[in-house]
Amino acid sequence: MAKARATRRNLGSFTVKSINKIIRAGDCVLMRPSDSAKPSYVAQVETIEGDSRGANVRVHVRWYYRPEESIGGRRQFHGSKELFLSDHYDVQSADTIEGKCTVHTFKGYTKLDAVGNDDFFCRFEYNSSTGSFNPDRVAVYCKCEMPYNPDDLMVQCEGCADWFHPTCIDMTPEEARKIDHFYCQNCSSGDKKKLQNSHAMSRKTTDTKVTTLRWVKTEISILS
Repeated sequence: MAKARATRRNLGSFTVKSINKIIRAGDCVLMRPSDSAKPSYVAQVETIEGDSRGANVRVHVRWYYRPEESIGGRRQFHGSKELFLSDHYDVQSADTIEGKCTVHTFKGYTKLDAVGNDDFFCRFEYNSSTGSFNPDRVAVYCKCEMPYNPDDLMVQCEGCADWFHPTCIDMTPEEARKIDHFYCQNCSSGDKKKLQNSHAMSRKTTDTKVTTLRWVKTEISILS
């Protein structure tokens, strides 16, 4: 006579003893990769289930992909801590959880005073079958017309409110951090070249700068 299949039930939470952390649905976690040379996988916990005794715990997860794991690969504007929320769902043993992490919104990430090892950000959803993104277009800035990378220093022209990489306007990062005012070439006139109206900007940014940075100028397809 065949054994009856063990009954499994959803758990509201589970304590991963190896890291002494409580995991709940909705948490983002770091999971042990099959190749120890690779960085930890990042996933969002959908549900947690265990047997009738609360043992043999499994987590249903939705994977985040790193840019280099996507079909198009990593591009210049992708931040070092950027992730894509994929349509790839999976079930894993809770024993593979190595830690908890935080995946911020793009805007929330740019407002952090400091970025920790377990801080990431996501601004796109990713279809792992087609390689498509949602949204599929992103605003671009500077003379190079590249989307914003929060790791890069940029300066803002007060004339047109566009943002520029120092290297794209013949300026060193040190000069960019020191200037009080800046006009871009299109907005400057006569002897009014660089030092007119600017704000040096790194990852630390105000709400106004973030709003402007996200929506000013034209957009390009992130697949182009």
